Amino acid sequence: MSKNFRSGFATMIGRPNVGKSTLMNRIIGQKIAITSDKPQTTRKRIRTVYTTDEAQIVFLDTPGIHKTRNKLGEYMVNAAKSALNDSDVILFVVEPTDIIGKGEQLIIEMLRGSRTPRILVINKIDTVSREKLVEAVSAYNSLLEFDETVPVSAIKEDNIDELIKCIIEYLPYGEMYYDEDTVTDQPIRQIASELIREKALRCLKEEIPHGIAVTIEKMEQRPGITDVEATIVCERDSHKGIIIGKGGSMLKKIGQSARREIEELLESKVNLQLWVKVRKDWRDSDILMKNYGYDPKGDFD
Repeated sequence: MSKNFRSGFATMIGRPNVGKSTLMNRIIGQKIAITSDKPQTTRKRIRTVYTTDEAQIVFLDTPGIHKTRNKLGEYMVNAAKSALNDSDVILFVVEPTDIIGKGEQLIIEMLRGSRTPRILVINKIDTVSREKLVEAVSAYNSLLEFDETVPVSAIKEDNIDELIKCIIEYLPYGEMYYDEDTVTDQPIRQIASELIREKALRCLKEEIPHGIAVTIEKMEQRPGITDVEATIVCERDSHKGIIIGKGGSMLKKIGQSARREIEELLESKVNLQLWVKVRKDWRDSDILMKNYGYDPKGDFD
């Protein structure tokens, strides 16, 4: 390994739906974090690893900063805030607009007290004119002095290489934290459960997606196939009926979509069985949250 090798942690922070997870997946070149058009899709800190001959970047994708309404929301915001303390560089991901909302202003105030290098990442530049982009850059930099500003399009993969180069410049010299083949430290079961939740988010409407969790009850390999049993947890009996659908149609749709991606993940044929359980107000229960992987008193890893 070269003496000039750099390695360190880059935290992505921003409001819900600005494209943090999509951007991270594009950089890694593999789907690790789930995405959807629903806010608050990412619930936990997700760690992924990008390695080249010159550097290793350990990305921390965080839940979107939002107004909390329950203990799960508090957990998500605390997970995002705590990640700032573990970073060598912070990526503040925003949309290309000069209208800076209360959520963005809250994050700016959080960043104002940090000595960690800050990169303003303006995503979705494929959706606006150059004039609008310049206005957005000016608006954000008038409120806080960023060390760098990098416009990108995660969907179109525009300027991603420039962003990577920029991040590496702010990493300290040092050895790898992970071996060069590591892409994430997330357990396979957790990734599989999140893929199922993503498909539920995409298929379901209204308020239901915010109130669901997914647990993997069984994952066992046998010759030529992997058996996966999972439970979708919701908060109301009426939600259970919607998730199952008429004659089981919705649950089947979720399962078919999830199975394809879990097969890609496991590189194996998958026999996926889904069940639905009701656990009233689980998002305000410390015990149930911990059971579903969101420990309110945990270290957010």
